Amino acid sequence: MRVRAAVIGLALFCSACAGPSLRYKKDINRLVAAQNFTPAVSQLEENKNKLYKEKDAALYFLDKAALLHDAQQPAKSDEALSTAQNIIEQLYAKSVTGALGTLLINDLTTPYYAAPYEKALTFFYRGMNFLQQNDLQGALVEARKAVFYLAQLRGTKTNGYNDDAFVQYFSSLVFESGAQRDDARISRQNALNAYQKNGWPVPDFPVPANADQMGEILIFHYNGLLPLLKNQTMQVGWDKLLLWASSPVEGARVSPQVQNAVMAGLTGRSVTLAFPVFEEQPYQTKSSFVTADGVFAQATQKVQDTSVLAKNYLQERTPAMLFRLATRAVIKQTAVVQARHAAAQAAQDDTVGELAGMFVNLLGALTETADTRQWFTLPAEVRLSRIFVAPGTHEIKLWFQDGYGNIIGEHNFGPVRVRAGERVFLHHRTAK
Repeated sequence: MRVRAAVIGLALFCSACAGPSLRYKKDINRLVAAQNFTPAVSQLEENKNKLYKEKDAALYFLDKAALLHDAQQPAKSDEALSTAQNIIEQLYAKSVTGALGTLLINDLTTPYYAAPYEKALTFFYRGMNFLQQNDLQGALVEARKAVFYLAQLRGTKTNGYNDDAFVQYFSSLVFESGAQRDDARISRQNALNAYQKNGWPVPDFPVPANADQMGEILIFHYNGLLPLLKNQTMQVGWDKLLLWASSPVEGARVSPQVQNAVMAGLTGRSVTLAFPVFEEQPYQTKSSFVTADGVFAQATQKVQDTSVLAKNYLQERTPAMLFRLATRAVIKQTAVVQARHAAAQAAQDDTVGELAGMFVNLLGALTETADTRQWFTLPAEVRLSRIFVAPGTHEIKLWFQDGYGNIIGEHNFGPVRVRAGERVFLHHRTAK
């Protein structure tokens, strides 16, 4: 009975660490695709205590903030983002105290540390929320925070994600709107550098000579669904496992358990490991264009590929994950061997030893779950159109196209009023 209770208790503990499930993410995505943003927020709130634990607080507020933003509720979205940013800052100000848990149990024992690209996007979303409330000063604060964070990132990382072309480009637009031309020029150059580094097309929007006498309308089209992280198991031989565990990444070291495992002769066996992988989420909309007063104005351009950033981030983390996976598996297998020998010697019965080894092995299997947490309510991409119109009120529509160029939908922003020399920032979300 004690064995059964321990197994059940550990299973419950592991399920409590799991975070939002793949099924839950897909349920929310279906609501987003149907433009049912408010019900999506309600479903997220209903599952707060079930799927988002205290260590996932930042993730909960990020997921909620994006949905509220899509629902055109900028004040509530900004409140959630402000909370998320505060949690993120507090976490990064501390050392990762859950490192022992990641080795002995799984990666889900630690708090959710937002990916660098996710943290950068919080500044964009807050900036857009402020602009939607006609608060340029608030947007300028977020733009300054964004470029400061990205400058720090460039100073500490030479490889991988160390700048964000889109966030830099957006910041340059905000700085221009605030007549801060030097800051705008620097951010625009950083954006150009980052676009070229990633091999992405540089946004190219024609600006008329008399732009100061016209109004500018910027339409941000958030499109598509991020690929979702899911748990996948893989069978790995101990020879490869020990190689991974013996090749520490920066900030890690080879544990004594690894050396003990080698001495115990664990090579030649295999073990099942859990690893996060992406599952693509199909969506039909592939491009879009804008009309002003019923006349074609401009096609949107892709200015951010969040799907690529998410995939690159997983690839960037893979060596560290493999190290933890391998070291954890070795520790657990060593515990199995030690439990088997200790029980057999104490009972002077090899059968008791085998049962003890099986029990410890079962506990290890129950605790092995991949970390599939992600800010999944982000769009797969952001598209942008910048159109210049005569001062006054205009009917602005965003049209959606499939991969063959067929029109499959539209969104009417309604009457949009813009004054000479003024910028109006609009946004719309599609996920079909």
